[in-house]
Amino acid sequence: MGVLLTTLEFLASLLLIFLLGFVSVIVLEAYRRRHNNAHVEAPAMFEDPESLKQVPFPDIVDPAEKYLSLIIPAYNEEYRLPGTLNETMNYLQQRAANDKSFSYEVVIVDDGSKDGTKRVAFDFVKKYGVDNVRVILLGKNHGKGEAIRKGMLHSRGELLLMLDADGATKVTDLEKLENQIHAIARKDYHPGDSAAGEATFRISDIPIVAFGSRAHLEEKALATGFHLVVLLAAGPGIRDTQCGFKMFTRSAARKLFTNIRLKRWCFDVEIVFLCKWFGIPMLEISVNWSEIPGSKVNPLSIPNMLWELALMSVGYRTRIWKINS
Repeated sequence: MGVLLTTLEFLASLLLIFLLGFVSVIVLEAYRRRHNNAHVEAPAMFEDPESLKQVPFPDIVDPAEKYLSLIIPAYNEEYRLPGTLNETMNYLQQRAANDKSFSYEVVIVDDGSKDGTKRVAFDFVKKYGVDNVRVILLGKNHGKGEAIRKGMLHSRGELLLMLDADGATKVTDLEKLENQIHAIARKDYHPGDSAAGEATFRISDIPIVAFGSRAHLEEKALATGFHLVVLLAAGPGIRDTQCGFKMFTRSAARKLFTNIRLKRWCFDVEIVFLCKWFGIPMLEISVNWSEIPGSKVNPLSIPNMLWELALMSVGYRTRIWKINS
């Protein structure tokens, strides 16, 4: 009996040491990221492949120069990216032809790809011009969250849409998010009936986020353990946090992406947390979504997701992570 108790005490001590060590690692990593300075600072200049001239990237604090920016993170997407870009550019060009006031840009963020993703991206720059298609190179792989963050911080749009390189969501569905953002903005903003009041209305100045939602998968998603953990970490509000189709007004993007610290899969959850902190309205809108072979998410991604959720919870709840307004 004494031997059994000794063994149990030893195992309990090991478990306690492990838990203390794990918590210490989380706290230390949260502290390391406290100033948001662990992010990759890609060069703020882009070389036009046609003229070989240096083109400066804008900053999210600058006034908008385009109506719509589409940010596409890409890691080893040599084969899936062309189809998505062709569909996207066809839609954007057709819309621009029908509406002369419509302007756009596509920002492709190559997250350290080891295949021909960079070549594919620059082929589209050559085809459509550096004013319409731009490429940010991160050099090495840092994660989807970092790629999205970098694209957002160097985009020119009044509205900024993130979408996946696999084309799982049809680009035309952006109009669903866009229309709802405009509806909420005009409801909350009261310029009055005067022409002067209407002229001062700028969608880029009103913080709103629209989350695309895979409606036909929502019930299944809610039943998974991961989404229960998300609920504990960020609270209720958005049922499908992980859909890679989200639209931000420029004001919302500026507040959110100058604060985001998570680099990989769980940055979406951090967006929800920060939206609640800032009081930014969140809309969840069903979009057409289909499973595309070649997903980068695998069973090994789950531990990383849980690690990031734990890191976020500790960072914000201990106030190690300060939020800049």
